[in-house]
Amino acid sequence: MTSTAVPQGSPPAGRSVRMVLLGVMLAMLLSMLDNMVVSTAMPTIVADLGGLASLSWVVTVYTLVTAVTTPVWGKFGDLFGRKPMYLAAVALFVAGSALCGTATSMGMLIAFRALQGIGAGGIGAGAFALIAALVPPRERGKYQGLTASVMAVGTIGGPLLGGFVTEHLSWRWAFLINLPLGLLALVWVQLMLHLPMQRIKARIDWAGIGLLGVLITVVVLGTTWGGDRFAWVSWQAGGLGVVAVLSLLGFVAVERRVAEPLLPLRIFTGHRNFPIAVGVIFVAGVITFGAGLYLPLFQQTVQGASASNSGLLMLPMMLPVLVVSTVAGKIMSATGRYRIFPIVGAALMTVGMGLLASMGDDTSRLVTGCSMAVLGAGMGLCMQMAGTIAQNAVDLRDIGAASSSINLFRTIGASIGVAVFGALFNRSVNGHADHIQGFVHGTQMIFTVGAALCAVACAAAFFVIEVPLRKAGPGTPARPPAGQSPSAASPTR
Repeated sequence: MTSTAVPQGSPPAGRSVRMVLLGVMLAMLLSMLDNMVVSTAMPTIVADLGGLASLSWVVTVYTLVTAVTTPVWGKFGDLFGRKPMYLAAVALFVAGSALCGTATSMGMLIAFRALQGIGAGGIGAGAFALIAALVPPRERGKYQGLTASVMAVGTIGGPLLGGFVTEHLSWRWAFLINLPLGLLALVWVQLMLHLPMQRIKARIDWAGIGLLGVLITVVVLGTTWGGDRFAWVSWQAGGLGVVAVLSLLGFVAVERRVAEPLLPLRIFTGHRNFPIAVGVIFVAGVITFGAGLYLPLFQQTVQGASASNSGLLMLPMMLPVLVVSTVAGKIMSATGRYRIFPIVGAALMTVGMGLLASMGDDTSRLVTGCSMAVLGAGMGLCMQMAGTIAQNAVDLRDIGAASSSINLFRTIGASIGVAVFGALFNRSVNGHADHIQGFVHGTQMIFTVGAALCAVACAAAFFVIEVPLRKAGPGTPARPPAGQSPSAASPTR
């Protein structure tokens, strides 16, 4: 690969970083809000377009395509520039949203949702890569409140916005509302973000892209269909398992020999902090989406809460996420210490999930809210910190691939978590004659399994090595892992 540096300005510093990140976060908020808003509008969409049998694919195809394309966007950002790739991803998302708003059949809607998912994959991968390019790890804690705020607004505001749009406008505005916000994000990032760039001649790892796409597709579809369309122990499940193993082995073999691998194996083997942090992020993805889906369901069905305020039901969990992540980020930036945060965070998540697993039909909303607050505090300590730890463990030349890996494992964790939790929940509900007791037992099973996963993440977090966070800005190589020689890093793009 050959490259010629083409300066395009310097990364912003100080207060201007926040102005740039506002545009980046706006686009990220769009992709997070979308699923929440669309889920709320789904009954109205089905009533208008029909196609009840294809309902699940409106969500599944979006999640699947997002997961498959995330690492591709990350690698393309490393090769061709993070800013242009991010702008392209936002543009695709906006185009997909516009087309979804004009769909006249369920088939058209599903196809356009796939286009949206492609853009969402780039937004997720690009946002974290741009943050890494703009802010060195030592300073990143100062800005964790922004990303935590996006998560809180997306989780709480999505259902509220979806309900309002569906009731007062039309389900089509669940998609069309993305247009003005997306265009604003495009203009904002184009005008405010200036990074050094490169013109690069590179070979694209098409074999790696294909094999990883097959692997992710098989895993997501297997966990989505397992226990529903076919039994977990069946020839269909076994066949998907064989395909997954073969595609994984093929992917690893390809990545070892190509010049520009899609996901460089060195990011997983260079320093043990990276795979540990990614594992914590995977668990956080499982817990975030599992709790976000089944807690409101429990509160509405068992505790009699109003479905119209489903977004507000998550406030006891999401507010601690916002507050704790902001405070912990400031402490990390001031002291450079961070190892304790994922340990304590995973421990709090374990306790919170354990408390939620003890809920019964006589549990008050106050007790549930307190349990959710413990869980939210743990999530606030884990999610953003784990991402910073992972990015600090790789060279800046691999930031795009590392950031996409973080988002990929979070997405896969969410997909697998929702699928497995759904299978446990459905089995429990179907096995009880009493509807309410079925809901109670189902949620107890979900949160018990979740607590076990969090305990594993807590044990893994003890093995994180607290190495100094980089203070250098973009373009400076990462601190080499112990026992390894420094490697040249490409200028930031």
